[in-house]
Amino acid sequence: MFKHVAKKIIILLCIIVIDSSFINAQNVNDILRVAIPGLGSNSRALGMGNSYIALSDDGSASFFNPAGLGLLKRLEFTGGLNYSGFDNDVDFFSNSTSYSNSNTKLNRLSFSFPFPTLRGSLVFGLSYHTIKDLTSASKFDGFNSSNNSLIQDLLDTDIPFDLYLTDLDNNTPVSGNLNQSGSILNSGSINNWTFSGAIEVYKNLFIGANLNVISGNYKSNNDYYEDDTQNIYQGRTDPTDSLTADFKTFYLNRILDWDISGWDAKFGFLYQFENYARFGLTVQFPRTYNIKEKFLVDGSSEFGSGFTPTLDRDKYSDAVEYEIETPIELGAGFSVNYGGLIFSAQATIIDYSQSEFKNVDGLSEQYAESLNKDIKDMLKSVFNYNLGVEYIVPNVGLRLRGGYFVQPSPYQEDPSEFNRKYLTAGIGFLTDETVGIDIAYAYGWWKDYGDNYGSNVSRTFQDIKTNQFIITGTYRF
Repeated sequence: MFKHVAKKIIILLCIIVIDSSFINAQNVNDILRVAIPGLGSNSRALGMGNSYIALSDDGSASFFNPAGLGLLKRLEFTGGLNYSGFDNDVDFFSNSTSYSNSNTKLNRLSFSFPFPTLRGSLVFGLSYHTIKDLTSASKFDGFNSSNNSLIQDLLDTDIPFDLYLTDLDNNTPVSGNLNQSGSILNSGSINNWTFSGAIEVYKNLFIGANLNVISGNYKSNNDYYEDDTQNIYQGRTDPTDSLTADFKTFYLNRILDWDISGWDAKFGFLYQFENYARFGLTVQFPRTYNIKEKFLVDGSSEFGSGFTPTLDRDKYSDAVEYEIETPIELGAGFSVNYGGLIFSAQATIIDYSQSEFKNVDGLSEQYAESLNKDIKDMLKSVFNYNLGVEYIVPNVGLRLRGGYFVQPSPYQEDPSEFNRKYLTAGIGFLTDETVGIDIAYAYGWWKDYGDNYGSNVSRTFQDIKTNQFIITGTYRF
């Protein structure tokens, strides 16, 4: 043990570059975490599959199509609550594990102000709304009989050495055949503070725009274990240290903590064909997210001798700051109203390969450029589509809704089962065109996978299902 400590002191005195022991946290998934659209915060829209570009005749137009604000004739106040549930069935080396996570929060407050005009309309809106919930979870447990492990994968860092899993020359006897287990809990949300405006520039022709100030947070807590359940490693991991005999467990905890800010803008166009149809276009300009990231690393190992060394958390933890710029989004939609039956459809084009990391502080420019190259090589453009229907029950103020929409996977090689699919339903009640209550439910399902390290050597295969409820209350003055 003394020799091991002596080498640590020599390393510190030599001032080895910190990048040699720091585990970089950034990857393509960080881009997609903020770039893939969320489900929004409006019950009526979600009940209709978020096919709302050509409707947008309430305060949520500030999110879907700001031109739709021009359709409002009365002062409107809206508030809403959201429940998000995430269920993940994980298959890991033929062993299945289920895990879930959930979140409930206030997701919307909005005010819309129509101004008197001699002709046409002029409407402004102020709102706070959640644009994406970041709740998710994963858990796995299985025996990896291959000759690999995270311990081996981390040999280019000081972590195995600091946990006495190597000899003084950084060689480890550990060569796989370990039980691997762990869990990942993710939480947080992305929110917009929005100022919107719309004007009727010609009869039935509306244009609008918004400016969004982005706020939010994200936290990922990743626990990972490797256990010698078959008592393969009875000898010493460091031949010079008797305390390192009989390796039992390697544990690593990684916490990713984001403080999110930023801004973006959207332009919208809407044309109304009298009272029976509408057509809308939107341009979502690139969003700029400023990410203040804390990456915390902790860990330990356990030996049969009772020896349990731990990591120096300060050595492996870091704080960096950078920007993520997401691609432009082009959307178009139409809706038709036939005797109280409304049908709506829309499509959105997003080229995820245009996303990029920018203005990095605490990371090398070379590392950022390598990430941007990965984005170009791995991601593609997608065609999202949404379908919705609403039926207004005559004379009772009741509205019944249904919808379906698809968000294709942004990865070039993913098959269709990795596309995010949602089936939605909703109900609404409006009294005297003044007080409205709307409830919506969305069921989502898709497949995914994750690598604990390397590529397809310790992979979790995930069957994901989500449940989202939104309740919205509206009062029109």
